[in-house]
Amino acid sequence: MTVWAKPVPGRRPSPATSSRRAAVQTLQDVLAHGRTLPNALADSVAALQDSRDRALCQELCYGVLRWHSRLEALVLNLLEQRPRNRDRDLTLLLELGLYQLMYTQIPPHAAVSATVDTARALGKSWAAGWVNAVLRRFQRERANRLQAVDLDCATRHAMPPWLLQWLRADWPSDWQSLVQASNARAPLTVRINRRRRDRDAWLAQLSAVSLTGAHLTELPQAIMLSRALPVTELPGFADGEVSVQDAAAQFAAMLLALRPKQRVLDACAAPGGKTTHILEQAEVTLTALDIDAQRLTRVAENLARLGLQANLLVGDATDPASWWDGLTFDRILVDAPCSGTGVIRRHPDIKWLRRPSDLPALAATQQRLLNRLWPLLSSGGRLIYATCSVLRAENDAVIESFLRGHGDALVRAPDIPLGRALQFGHQILPGERDMDGFYYACLEKD
Repeated sequence: MTVWAKPVPGRRPSPATSSRRAAVQTLQDVLAHGRTLPNALADSVAALQDSRDRALCQELCYGVLRWHSRLEALVLNLLEQRPRNRDRDLTLLLELGLYQLMYTQIPPHAAVSATVDTARALGKSWAAGWVNAVLRRFQRERANRLQAVDLDCATRHAMPPWLLQWLRADWPSDWQSLVQASNARAPLTVRINRRRRDRDAWLAQLSAVSLTGAHLTELPQAIMLSRALPVTELPGFADGEVSVQDAAAQFAAMLLALRPKQRVLDACAAPGGKTTHILEQAEVTLTALDIDAQRLTRVAENLARLGLQANLLVGDATDPASWWDGLTFDRILVDAPCSGTGVIRRHPDIKWLRRPSDLPALAATQQRLLNRLWPLLSSGGRLIYATCSVLRAENDAVIESFLRGHGDALVRAPDIPLGRALQFGHQILPGERDMDGFYYACLEKD
């Protein structure tokens, strides 16, 4: 829960200071209280009146979390003694100041001045001079300070040591490019609803909002935009002409090889990106299942905006007896809950909220989903297993274990013209064709 520090009496925070104060509070919510960044940020920006202030707050939060462990190491290197726990907000404020000096185009004098003012806005006027001194010291000694903290590989790449170790073990030849892509900004990629709009006609509208876009040859409905903007400003968004969806995620519906009148199950449907893509691809009877009723409302909203229909069910995919009508499905999509290590560039909080102990539990859930849903697939049917993970423990290892217990399961090589084929599935790593990291396995029932 966000606890706002009281501003200094008689001083109204400037818009720039308000943005930074909101950013510090958001970072505290994520790093100290374990809240996800989208939820924490939504609460913090609600008090900011101007869209530019909200945008700055978001930029600072995503940026600091992207480079948190490197920034934290720099703060500790610059300080003569470790700050007290009750001054955690000041440590984060220093990280925020360093981020501005290292990774943004904000003029250094403005970045330092606004960060110092934010210390006052947090109710800690006594620390204003101290914050100023630390940031000025970094400006003078930047090269030496960075050299010192970057001796540690995990710090240099701003990755938790355990995660970096796993990435290096799973991808010994690719881990450096993988990490670099995970720390980069993700592009805005959209999917054209071909039931409502022609791709080239939609592309022609982009100039009205000073945008350009490039369509991807591997995915006929995917367009990667030249810059990000609020989704509500996308041409035709309100009319259901377009949806936001990373290109790698768009392979899911295509790998199902849909035919008209098939019965299809989207087993972990929320928030509905893949659900709606399935319905845009073919005239099928689709059941969209999710265990979270509130998240399922997002699916309903997306369906309504795009003019599509599906049977929405609240239920646990690992307990079909509680919701299944007994009729088998021709196609099943299992977009399994996972570590999210393939989408860190969009969700940098994953690096600091995820723990190595989470992986065995996630793998067990993934295995249970496959075991419980396989009997629901018709003979000759196809099941697509997907994760946004790059870790073998959640991907090929899960499929290998599943196959040992199911002699009627046949592995088909997914038709994906990029990434790399693995023993059982196919992996797209973050940054390949500027896509997110995704894993797909294609299973057919004998």
